[in-house]
Amino acid sequence: MTYPIRPIGEAEWGAAAAVLQEAFGWRPSPAQDERFRAETEFDRTLAAFDGDDIAGLTAAFSLTMTVPGGRQLPVAGVTAVSVLPSHRRRGILSSLMRRQLADVRERGESVAALYASEAAIYGRFGYGRAASQLRFGIRTHETAFVPGAPHDPALRMRVVTPEERRADFARVFASVVTRRPGLYARRSATWDAVLADTDADQRGAGPLRAIVAEDDGGVRGYALFRIRPSWDEDGLPDGELQLRELFAADPAAYALLWRGVLDRDLITRVEAEGRPVDDPIIALLADARRLRARWSDELWVRVVEVDKALSARSYAAPVDLVVEVEDEVCPWNARRWRLTADPAGAECKPVEEEPDVSLPVAALGSAYLGDGLLVAQLDAGLLRERTPGAVRELAAAMTWSPKPWAGLTF
Repeated sequence: MTYPIRPIGEAEWGAAAAVLQEAFGWRPSPAQDERFRAETEFDRTLAAFDGDDIAGLTAAFSLTMTVPGGRQLPVAGVTAVSVLPSHRRRGILSSLMRRQLADVRERGESVAALYASEAAIYGRFGYGRAASQLRFGIRTHETAFVPGAPHDPALRMRVVTPEERRADFARVFASVVTRRPGLYARRSATWDAVLADTDADQRGAGPLRAIVAEDDGGVRGYALFRIRPSWDEDGLPDGELQLRELFAADPAAYALLWRGVLDRDLITRVEAEGRPVDDPIIALLADARRLRARWSDELWVRVVEVDKALSARSYAAPVDLVVEVEDEVCPWNARRWRLTADPAGAECKPVEEEPDVSLPVAALGSAYLGDGLLVAQLDAGLLRERTPGAVRELAAAMTWSPKPWAGLTF
């Protein structure tokens, strides 16, 4: 059977949402459903139809994402990828993903990114794991900082009401968004979701709370969190603080906010999900083992147009190589490209010369934001090096510090 694909209209939101709920096994509250509908770009929401019924779905947000070097690039933020359980293994997902990538190219976006609900799915469509994250489980009595931790006597910490300080949060975030690859600009609807505080958003962990680090010039950082109070069988406090996000414009504000999180009365544990793998708290703690860090993948990236994508970012070291790209899904990429770049700029153009390295497009996606996994993939036998040392040269040029991290699921 064939399943025609087209964008949906706003009047079809209910049918599309029903597919999402069935595929992900989750039912949002009415307020959450309305937020999702308000964020949806209907002209970028593709549905596969079985007659009049939606059988599968994929959507994209028009993001502006930071790439290595601080440039903010138009990126397709892929989301809502779903197929009804009754229609699996009929080619619907493949058709949707291929159509979406063609549309992304037509819109002039050279990169797509997503969070993977199942990590095994997206490699076959050319996505590579491009960023990682850590989850910290911290016992608050084990959180001494190293000597010399930054301190600014002009800074003060203040407890605030989140919604009332939304503009301050937005200003802080805008001041840091270009510092780390993967962070993306937030729109009004994004902040609506970040600060949402219905019972369904709280999930039993209490209202959203906030602290800021400020001086006479204004707010220099903020932290958002929820608290799940508890006492043990002996009547001793055993509360948990769930850190949602923490951003600061400078190290002193960052350190003060973490102390505000870790030193909260009646709290014995801090759970901090989705932190960058090079989070400065790792360096601040006198004993970093006390973070009890757990790793998981974060962003996956798809290079949609090789020349435009590779020319748009910065490079940490000089590189001059011919790279042969293998790409069955986006055949316009499947050729040889000469990448000539250094910290001052980059050029990528098609050539007919013999390649120095051959690699699948997913490998480029995994390295695109600077996570630097190319050598590991070579050692795993996933790349073919034609010129000795070529992969190490490419990896050294594409790696970046700080490491990529988006920080907020889309």
